[in-house]
Amino acid sequence: MFIDSHCHIDFPELAEKIDALQDAMRANQVSHALCISVNLAGLPGVLDMAERFDNVFATVGVHPDYEDCEEPSVERLVALAKHPRVVGIGETGLDYYRLTGDLEWQRERFRVHIRAARQTGLPLIVHTRSSAEDTLRILEEEGAAEVGGVMHCFTENREVAAAAIALNFHISLSGIVTFKNAVELKEVARSIPLERMLIETDSPYLAPVPFRGKTNHPALVKHVAEHIADLRGVPLATIAEATTRNFIRLFKPPGLSQ
Repeated sequence: MFIDSHCHIDFPELAEKIDALQDAMRANQVSHALCISVNLAGLPGVLDMAERFDNVFATVGVHPDYEDCEEPSVERLVALAKHPRVVGIGETGLDYYRLTGDLEWQRERFRVHIRAARQTGLPLIVHTRSSAEDTLRILEEEGAAEVGGVMHCFTENREVAAAAIALNFHISLSGIVTFKNAVELKEVARSIPLERMLIETDSPYLAPVPFRGKTNHPALVKHVAEHIADLRGVPLATIAEATTRNFIRLFKPPGLSQ
């Protein structure tokens, strides 16, 4: 079976057809999905998905792209993380691609999430774009290795992957790895230890080949796994078993065991 370790099925374009998406997941052996919080205003929708479906889990956090929104405190995140379906803190991190100017607020928000993760013992879901150096620095300064987590939708090089793994993080590969021009990322997929690999869709975005340009959804994570298996020259079952085992070990989701 496969697990989509990062999706946004609470977003309107997916939420309105959630029953069909569940059918597609079953048809493609995608057993579970982690629905990711991007801001506190949208958290009820994330939790609703996790409460309605026993194969969906949730996180709590505020994405670095959301500048004008309720700013989370450590205490607020810790309180929200007590929900029984919440298994991680994030999506958090840094993004110097979409936003410019003085981004110290983004770095402080990231630190808040790391501190909340350490208080709760839950792993971090980290977004980094054009900001790898600061992301790794802050993770180390704040002691994030204590809880570990995942570098989601990874697009960096082997050196950044190795540094993240050294900090007790997993590397999650999305549909981007199937893109023809993702040469460097394909090398990451070939080289990272299987015990540190996760797969995801980041749906509704980044549909893998041959669905590129269409609306992504959790069932398509199987195509990410198929491409990685081809790159590594291993059976598809090897990728399925490793990434499922890693997800369960990292997030300890209720009702799932290795």
